[in-house]
Amino acid sequence: MRSYQPDLTPPWKRSAPVPEVPAEPDLVVEEVSTGFCGAVIRCEKTAQGPAVTLEDRFGKHRVFPMEPRGFLLEGTVVTLVRPSAGGPVRPARTASGSVAVPGARARVARAGRIYVEGRHDAELVERVWGDDLRIEGVVVEYLEGVDDLPAVVRDFAPGPDARLGVLVDHLVPGSKESRIAAQVTDAYVLVVGHPYIDVWEAVKPSSVGIRAWPSVPRGQDWKTGVCEALGWPENTGAAWQHILSRVNSYKDLEPALLGRVEELIDFVTLPA
Repeated sequence: MRSYQPDLTPPWKRSAPVPEVPAEPDLVVEEVSTGFCGAVIRCEKTAQGPAVTLEDRFGKHRVFPMEPRGFLLEGTVVTLVRPSAGGPVRPARTASGSVAVPGARARVARAGRIYVEGRHDAELVERVWGDDLRIEGVVVEYLEGVDDLPAVVRDFAPGPDARLGVLVDHLVPGSKESRIAAQVTDAYVLVVGHPYIDVWEAVKPSSVGIRAWPSVPRGQDWKTGVCEALGWPENTGAAWQHILSRVNSYKDLEPALLGRVEELIDFVTLPA
């Protein structure tokens, strides 16, 4: 019979136990030694032991051993374990990749706002970031163009407790949009943009089932030209609904849009 051997390690040198978390699909964690952050794609057995595959926001995959205390979940050290067979799988993240808060109520709307150029922009932001925006109390409105942006900003009267974020299409050096954006210098307004002519292009072609977004001759309506080049009916409203239906999460969007929207959300939710 084995005799009891007491643990003589001083309390201050003992490792505190950490939570064990099932590596369910879509759970987003950070690997402690590399800082790689991504969503769980799958778990598998390897010769060296169980491993987990993570996918980051840019679609890059990396495989890591599921070692004790090997990952961070919301800043807390955890040990990933294989999910139980047949157990319920609940997405732990919203479409934007942030932590899902089951049963959370929408916050009363802030005075701050996010303005986007058009209805399609607003619908895309709602589809991916809607849960986050409701929890933060951020309202998204659309402008139908940015030609009158300086006047819109003056009418809004931004301040420390009413910040304004603006998302602009085709914000590239030398464009009309860049010249208009440069006129807005208020410290409580942040104007950012993406390089695409239209927000349709911010959806990854692979998500829509095409190889690439076609080039449209200068002077032709871009959306109409896209429908014509792809052989779609010339109904841009129906085309957009088809595109939007293929967007299920941030993984379906280009990084050039992802970063800008999250930057705006952070800006308008800063404490006064």
